[in-house]
Amino acid sequence: MCGIVGLLVKDPALQSRLGALMVPMLIGMTGRGPDSAGLAVFTPPLAGEARKLSLYSGQTDAGADFDWSGLGEALRTQLGISTAFVAHGNHAVLSVPGSPESVKAWIRAHAPQLHILSTGRVIDLYKDTGAPAEVAARYDFEQLTGSHLVGHTRMATESAVTPDRAHPFTAGEDFCLVHNGSLSNPNGVRRMLEPHGIRFETDNDTEAACRFLEWRLREGDGLEAALQKGFEALDGFYTFLMGTADQLALIRDPFACKPAVVAETDAYVAIASEFRSLAHLPDIAHAHVFEPAPEEMYVWNA
Repeated sequence: MCGIVGLLVKDPALQSRLGALMVPMLIGMTGRGPDSAGLAVFTPPLAGEARKLSLYSGQTDAGADFDWSGLGEALRTQLGISTAFVAHGNHAVLSVPGSPESVKAWIRAHAPQLHILSTGRVIDLYKDTGAPAEVAARYDFEQLTGSHLVGHTRMATESAVTPDRAHPFTAGEDFCLVHNGSLSNPNGVRRMLEPHGIRFETDNDTEAACRFLEWRLREGDGLEAALQKGFEALDGFYTFLMGTADQLALIRDPFACKPAVVAETDAYVAIASEFRSLAHLPDIAHAHVFEPAPEEMYVWNA
């Protein structure tokens, strides 16, 4: 049992309040996921070819005292690139001027305990172990701004409680997925994807779903076509909530065993596993509130 939350603001005036509106949603799902929490927030895009990487240092020897400026200097001297960091304890967003692949390869070779959480032009990702309220306070979620976000509270059932197994999971650029449920065929999905050169970092079943759907997007499918192939390839009980650079998407398995509720107004779309995480939202009394149907696709544009 886990909790999912999502929020997309249609009214630009709410973008500055995105984090403040989200934190009660995330904390409201504590009972469904007390051991770890995380979220991905989608911000205005970086200019040109620049990319940013969300990094986690909590599993390094230095932890929250990790020398981010030293990492930046090493990248400058060894790769000849200028970088910028926005650091917060054991988390930092690293901006690079072009393709991030050489930076990612360098980090894997020289700082293997530093975990790369996400890559893209618009996505910032935070996840860690601990109760949702603790994680939200640790990374100051209330101050986050942007157009939309995807969040999760985890109750581990099929893999260990570690930061890298917390949700959201990411693959490629500017794509993330959170999951309530369990897949019965993640190993089969892995065996199908590995010959395509797709690497896995954990034994979490959600990672298999995330990498499958991103693979279909990378192969040229639109989001709805990728989700349709997901219905055919992914077996089990699930509610998936996904974020891309400009969309939020929600699907439930054909049996709709895992709960979800949506509230939509002219100002926002909000999603949670239970209504109690939506009850504080502005004008909720006049929202269109509904339960998503099984095996249907719900996609909202940011």
